Amino acid sequence: MNRFTRPAAALLAVQIAAGPALAADLSAGRQKAQMCATCHGSDGIATAPDAPNIAGDSSIYLAEQLKAFRDGRRQHQQMSIIAQSLSDEDIADLSAWFAAIEVTATPPTL
Repeated sequence: MNRFTRPAAALLAVQIAAGPALAADLSAGRQKAQMCATCHGSDGIATAPDAPNIAGDSSIYLAEQLKAFRDGRRQHQQMSIIAQSLSDEDIADLSAWFAAIEVTATPPTL
């Protein structure tokens, strides 16, 4: 590969990998996320003490975790059951929604 085709090949690989995330529907993800609100909060900031905050996490990471719960590679009493009912489209929509939430932090003033 010459110096011009390497960047083009890398860009193509990123576009192929991101394809499902780009096709996700944020509006649908927001609606579907209502089922997550009890533990993860309506904005992805957990309300249950044993649930992680998921707002602002990578959509790729979130999708992989949901798929792992769905297919049994990852186990959790509630998430394993919930994830079994999720389609690939549901997972893409939910992952895109939670990833799109902007999280900010302010350091304490001393």
